[in-house]
Amino acid sequence: MKVVDHLSQAKSTLFSFEILPPLKGKSIQSIYDGIDPLMEFKPKYVNVTYHREEYIYKDKGNGLLEKVSIRKRPGTVGICAAIMNKYHIDAVPHLICGGFTKEETENALIDLQFLGVDNVLALRGDPVKTEASFTPKEGGSAYAVDLVKQLMELNKGQYMMDDVSLEPTDFCIGVAGYPEKHFESMNLATDMQHLKDKVDAGAEYIVTQMFFDNEKYFTFVNKCREIGINCPIIPGIKPITTLKHITFLPKFFNIDFPEALSKELLKCKTNAEVKQVGIEWGVEQSKGLRDSGTPCVHYYTMGKSEVVKKIASEVF
Repeated sequence: MKVVDHLSQAKSTLFSFEILPPLKGKSIQSIYDGIDPLMEFKPKYVNVTYHREEYIYKDKGNGLLEKVSIRKRPGTVGICAAIMNKYHIDAVPHLICGGFTKEETENALIDLQFLGVDNVLALRGDPVKTEASFTPKEGGSAYAVDLVKQLMELNKGQYMMDDVSLEPTDFCIGVAGYPEKHFESMNLATDMQHLKDKVDAGAEYIVTQMFFDNEKYFTFVNKCREIGINCPIIPGIKPITTLKHITFLPKFFNIDFPEALSKELLKCKTNAEVKQVGIEWGVEQSKGLRDSGTPCVHYYTMGKSEVVKKIASEVF
């Protein structure tokens, strides 16, 4: 079932969350361990994130190095199939530009359609850790809007493999939005125009980057409506859990902490204290979003469900 259909049929704010696939070598049980505690809140779908390849350099001798691509986590296709089979809910794989040609992307989408996956979140993705800026793979997409356009072509039955007859896909396409703007954008206005381009190309709903001030989300939604973006906009929430998050999250995700939150965080001396502040803030933030009538509140769990469970227990 499509995410937009879940949203339109819901009688109250839905609960959803995102999981991070484990490092290679761990079993599927590690994913189930992160999902099981959250099933009591009746999620209609679960997002499965994807991290692009990394590079290492192997010594070839004689002063020569070989650049080798490695993927530390398994792909999303098999994980989505396992989640749908075990929990009988929808899985939403993240589809990224980085590291894939358009042919490889098409093949992945054919596999997803075969498995009965109805939804995809189309993202550009991050640069490789060793590179200063994002560089698409030769023959790949440079921007998320390119992925949206490719998905829409498949939805019309227009495949790159024109020597075979394939049925049109029927993917529901989600994209990312940034209430405090993407860190690479010149300003919020240009960032929102890029978002509108994705919606105009065929995206049916938006999931926001994390934020800690609900007013920024409400302002973002209003600005979207003003420029003609009328699809559902799902707020994304990331609970703060460690001392490292206090400096890492604002820097890496280009976000601000509200003054009231920063004052409480500055009092914290341990990860346990930060986690408690994060839970309390997450509860109040989630209640505010729920009470405003948002279609869904989406949580970034990073594969750890303990904190999200404590928040959801107070909200849903």
